[in-house]
Amino acid sequence: MIDRWLNRTLQVWRPNETPDGAGGQDVTLVRRPDDVRAKVDQPGTAERTLAMQAGTEHSHTVYLLPSADVARGDELRGGGQVLKVRSVAEPSSTRYRRAECKLIEPEGS
Repeated sequence: MIDRWLNRTLQVWRPNETPDGAGGQDVTLVRRPDDVRAKVDQPGTAERTLAMQAGTEHSHTVYLLPSADVARGDELRGGGQVLKVRSVAEPSSTRYRRAECKLIEPEGS
C-alpha cells in the first residue's frame, strides 16, 4: 500500500469562476473541505526534459491516494509550499494517483 509513503498533508485549493457582471469571469481559489495525504518528490532529469518538450514546467511530483480529489488547475498547499497541478494520472493498477506540479514561488524569493 502507498499509505506508508504519504508523509505530508496538503490543502487542496480549486479555481472557482463567477460572473463579473461585465460578461467575463472572476476566478478565485476556494479551499476544498478535505485535505489530502501526499508524498512530494522532485522529478528526475528525464521527466523534466519531457515536460519542457511538451511546453510546460514540472518541478515536483505528488503521489496521492487513488481517492484523492485533486484535479488539473488545483493548488496544493502545505509545508510552506504552493504547488500548481499541471496534470493528474493514475496507473492501470490504481494504487495511487500522480500529480505533476510546478512550484509557485512568491515574488522576491
